[in-house]
Amino acid sequence: MGKGSALSDGVVKKIILSYTYVAIWIFLSFTVIVYNKYILDRKLYNWPFPISLTMIHMAFCSSLAFFLVKILKLVEPVALSRQLYLTSVLPIGALYALSLWLSNSAYIYLSVSFIQMLKALMPVAVYSIGILFKKDSYKGNTMLNMVAISVGVAIAAYGEAKYDSWGVLLQLGAVAFEATRLVLIQILLTSKGINLNPITSLYYVAPSCLCFLSVPWIFVEYPVLRENSSFHFDFVVFGTNSLCAFALNLAVFLLVGKTSALTMNVAGVFKDWLLIAFSWSVIKDTVTPVNLIGYGLAFLGVGYYNHSKLQVLKAKEAQKKSQQDDEESGKLLGEGEGKDGGEGIGKKGDNHA
Repeated sequence: MGKGSALSDGVVKKIILSYTYVAIWIFLSFTVIVYNKYILDRKLYNWPFPISLTMIHMAFCSSLAFFLVKILKLVEPVALSRQLYLTSVLPIGALYALSLWLSNSAYIYLSVSFIQMLKALMPVAVYSIGILFKKDSYKGNTMLNMVAISVGVAIAAYGEAKYDSWGVLLQLGAVAFEATRLVLIQILLTSKGINLNPITSLYYVAPSCLCFLSVPWIFVEYPVLRENSSFHFDFVVFGTNSLCAFALNLAVFLLVGKTSALTMNVAGVFKDWLLIAFSWSVIKDTVTPVNLIGYGLAFLGVGYYNHSKLQVLKAKEAQKKSQQDDEESGKLLGEGEGKDGGEGIGKKGDNHA
């Protein structure tokens, strides 16, 4: 009785912790998205420099990660060879830089709600790139699901009141680069057994991301900023914004590490609905019925995709457990046969004597 009670308490505690991680991630993701929109939007804070904003984030994350790893020594750095860094970390840093740059740029042209609708294409991009890199196998049912999601997003785009082709192109590019980054993390890092925690990930990836961003910044935004002598760096706004971005990076790894990437995907759908509601009610973005119908269809497609992945994971876990049970049964059977064999030899010996 006591054992069952203790087990149920442990399960309840695990569920509460999982929901806590989800709530922290949703809150921080929500905060960073709205904060970035506030800074970049010409009608709000009016600082339309997405590369500069992303560089500020990466510089802050790099500095804080360096301080925690090298000065306070709270975390041990991972031993990476030069070749491994160039072939694994550097491409991921480059893709991360492009994804953040384009994603932040889209906030200048599109509403928060419409951007969240376009982000529903992430499973489509990840699955397609996974097939391209031979990480996933082609399945007719899954591809049909991807088509349904794409059609839903297309309907949502058709119903968008403030549609901007350049903004849509930027956001689709951000989705493509982010999906490629996620696939490369699986291929390059997981396959090579590199174990990076949240802080060491930023310690290695953020500086490379900062370096890649500096190239377009010099040619695109630096000349404009140099001419704009009226700008004064607001330490409160950019400092708190960067702190939120750093905390979000930690929360992503915490959520995936303590639960799973699937949990984050499911929570992400809920977060998108919250952002759409917030965008409509607080920011006063226009959300049309066609928008909602299209995103509703995409939402159902993403929900079915997540459900299918969950079923596959459950099947794998059941198969793994069955194999473990078979191995244990085999060991017990082997031990039993050994004991019986020993007793038989002993009896024969006694009879012979």
